[in-house]
Amino acid sequence: MTMTSLLPSAGDGNCYYILTEDCTYGSKYFQAGNMCFCSERSYLRNFSDDRPPACFLKVIMLDDSSTVTINVEILQPVREEAAGFLLAISSHNERLNYFLERLSLEAALRAVPGQKVMVEVDRQHFPGIIRYIGSIYKNTSAVLSPFFFGVELQGEGENRGRSDGSYHGTEYFKCKRSCGIFLPFSRVQFTPVADDDYVKQKPKLDMEEGVPVKVGDAVSFYVDEVLTKGIAMAVYREGTQWFVKVCPEEEGTTDIFREIPIDSVVKESLQSLFSPFESDMGLGHPNQMKREISENSEECESGNSSLEVNSMVQITLDKGNQVSGIIRWLGYLPQIKHKMAGVELDEDKGVTAGEWLGKYYFHCAPKRGLFVKLQSCQPDVRFQCSCNSDLSLVDYRGQEVLPQAPDSFPPLRNEAAVRVLRGRMKGIQGHCNSCYMDAALFSLFSCTSVLDSMLFKPFPLCDRNVQSILRDEIVNPLRKTGFVRARSVMHLREQLTEKGQCSSFTNAEKDPEEFLNLIMHQILGIEPLLKLQSGGQKEQDCYCYQIFMDKQEDLVVPDVQQLVEHSFLSSDLKLVEIPSCFIIQMPRFGKEYKMFSKIIPSLELDITDLLLDSPRECCVCGEVATLECSECFKDKVFAATGLKQFCSSCSRQVHSHYRRKTHKPTRLRIPEEFHSRNPRGSQQVPREKMELFAVLCIETSHYVSFVKYGPENEHWMFFDSMADRHGDENGFNIPTVTLCPEVAKYLDLPLAVLALEQPRDMDGVAKRLFCDAYMYMYQSKKMALYK
Repeated sequence: MTMTSLLPSAGDGNCYYILTEDCTYGSKYFQAGNMCFCSERSYLRNFSDDRPPACFLKVIMLDDSSTVTINVEILQPVREEAAGFLLAISSHNERLNYFLERLSLEAALRAVPGQKVMVEVDRQHFPGIIRYIGSIYKNTSAVLSPFFFGVELQGEGENRGRSDGSYHGTEYFKCKRSCGIFLPFSRVQFTPVADDDYVKQKPKLDMEEGVPVKVGDAVSFYVDEVLTKGIAMAVYREGTQWFVKVCPEEEGTTDIFREIPIDSVVKESLQSLFSPFESDMGLGHPNQMKREISENSEECESGNSSLEVNSMVQITLDKGNQVSGIIRWLGYLPQIKHKMAGVELDEDKGVTAGEWLGKYYFHCAPKRGLFVKLQSCQPDVRFQCSCNSDLSLVDYRGQEVLPQAPDSFPPLRNEAAVRVLRGRMKGIQGHCNSCYMDAALFSLFSCTSVLDSMLFKPFPLCDRNVQSILRDEIVNPLRKTGFVRARSVMHLREQLTEKGQCSSFTNAEKDPEEFLNLIMHQILGIEPLLKLQSGGQKEQDCYCYQIFMDKQEDLVVPDVQQLVEHSFLSSDLKLVEIPSCFIIQMPRFGKEYKMFSKIIPSLELDITDLLLDSPRECCVCGEVATLECSECFKDKVFAATGLKQFCSSCSRQVHSHYRRKTHKPTRLRIPEEFHSRNPRGSQQVPREKMELFAVLCIETSHYVSFVKYGPENEHWMFFDSMADRHGDENGFNIPTVTLCPEVAKYLDLPLAVLALEQPRDMDGVAKRLFCDAYMYMYQSKKMALYK
C-alpha cells in the first residue's frame, strides 16, 4: 500500500480508517473492524514532507478515543460518509466483512429517502420505505456519529417497529405508532430502483444552475501541482457543495477515481476522447455519418436495428481511433434522450465498469465499459453473419423488450446465510454424479466473494457463455433464493463437455480439482491462484495444491498447518506471492485409503514462513531471522508447527548442541525495503494469515461440503446436494443445508482428547469434517481487494 493511498478525498477535516487485522498497543487489544481517524494536518505532517514515508500512523480510536500508533499496512481508508454507516454496526467482525464485501455499503451510500427496502426485524424480513438517513445521536461530542436508516414499516411489518419516527424525544420522521424503526445498513436490503424512479430520486444536475461539467466531459485538475487530465464519471452534490468523480487518464488500469470539488476542475476545451454524448462517433466522414444517422434514426430509436445484446460491434472515437467490443446492455439512461448501448470493449479504452451515475447496467472489468448512442455502433465486420434476427428484442405483442443488466448478488453471511440457505430443497440440486461440482460451487460462491472475478472479469481466454451460465443460472439464484435446480448445473456440465473435449462431464464421477482446473484454466482462463518456486528454479503456476508427503509417525492427528508445512519443506517449495485463495488437497491414496484417520481444520493458515524472500521471525527470540534449518524442523525439541528459522545469534547457540552440529542451515534473503523501514532497533515481522471458508469432504465417492458462514467457531453449515430423494428413477434429489454448531465443540478440544474421540460417537455431522476432509479452501480478504 502506498502512503498517498491512505489519504481520503481532499476537503475532509479528518482521515478515517478501518483495521483489517487485529493489533495490540501496550496493554490494549483492538480487534479487526475497529475504526480510527487522524486529522489531515497530522497525516500530511507524517507523509507529505521530504522524509522517507513512515510505516506507522498515530490515530485516535473511535470506540474509546484512545491515541495509538498503528502499522499503516493494516489500515484501509474510508470516506467519512461510509465511515458513519460502518460505525452503526456494533460487531467489529461484521463491520469488517461489510466493508470488504462493498456491495451493501455501496447500496447504502446510494440510498435516498422514499426508496423501498426490506428490513430485518426480530430475524424476520418486512417491507418498508426509507424516511430518514443520518445520525440519531444529537447531544454528543463524538468526532463521528453512526448513521442509521429510519424506516417506516409497511404491510406485514406494521406494528413491528419501535417508534413513530422519534428517537429519545427527537422526531426524525412521522409515521404510525410502532411502525418506525432505526437500523444500521447491515439490516437493510436495498431493492433496485426503477429507471423512472431513479431520475426522481437522484439530485438533478441542472446545468442552468451553473454546474459546468457533466458526465463524459474531459476535464483537467491539479494533483501535487501537476496538471492531470481525466474523464468525468459522475457529478453529484453533497449538501451545498458539488463534486466531480474523475477517472484520471494516467492511472493505467487500476480503476482509481478521484473525487474533486467542482471549483477545482476545469472542463477541457477540446472534446474528450471518450465523450460519446457530444459526438456522433461514427464511421467515415462526419457529414456523411450525420446524413446516415438522420436517415436511420427512426429505425434505430424504434428498436428495429440489427444490433442487440451480445452483438459484436465497432465504434469510431474522435481522431479516428476505432475500438471493438460486445453490446452488454441496450436501453435509455437518465438524462439522455437517445437510445444507448452499454459496450464491453476488448481493450482498456473505456471509462467505466458498467456503471452510470452510481447504478450498474452491466458488469465488466474497470476501463472496459463505454456507454454510446446505439446509432454510433456498427456491426463488427470481422464477425458479419447473415442470420441476424430481431426476434429476441420483441415480445409476443410485437413490442420491444429492453434487455436487462445482469444482476449481482453479494455472498450470504451471518443471519442472511441462515435465512436464505438453511432447509430442504436448499443449495444446489444434485443429479447424475454431480456431487463433486455441486459441493465445489456451493463452497466457492455461497458465503464468500473471493473468486467472484470468475463471474464478471473478461479474461483474455474467457468463454462468455460458460461465464454467464455460472453467474446467471447458478451463483445469482443461489445467493438470491438459496436454491439452484439440477438443470442449471447440467447446462454448465454440457458446456464443459463441449469445451473440455471430454464426453463424460454430463454423467461420470469426477474430482473437484478436475472440474476447477478445467473451468478456471482452459475455459475462463483466469490467472493461476498459486505461484510456487522450488529450490530457486522456474516459477510454477497452479490452481489447487496437492499435499505430498511420506507417512509421518509423529503426526497422529495433524492439523492443516502442519501438513502444509511438512509438504512445502519436503518439496523445497515457497509461495512467490500471497494468494487471494489457497485451495489445498489433503494427502491420500485414491478415494479408499486415507493417510490420517483425523485431520484438524486450521481455522487460520499462517503462511508467513512459506513466502519467498519475505521477512521471517526467529523462532527463539522473535528478531528478524537470517537462517533457516530444515533438520531442526524435525527436531522434537521445537514446537510442532512453524518452520525453524533463527537470527545469527540464536542459530549459533542452537547448533552448538552436539546433536545439531551437523545441521546445515541455509541463509534467508531479507528484502532491503524491510531493513530500510527501521534500520535501528528491533522490528516486528508482520504475520500473513489466511482464513478457512470451506471444506470439501468425501465418503464412498460422494462429496459434501462444510461452509463457514460467520465469524464464530459454531458458524458452520453442512451441504449435501443429494441428501434425500423423491421418487425412484423418474424422481429427483432433494438438496439440504443444515447448521452444524457441534463442530465448535471439537475444535475447542485439546489435541490429546480429540485424538481419542471415536468417529461413531461424534455429534451430528462433525465426524465428516474431521475424518473425511478432501479439500480445504482458504482466503485472504486483504489480497481479495487487489486480485
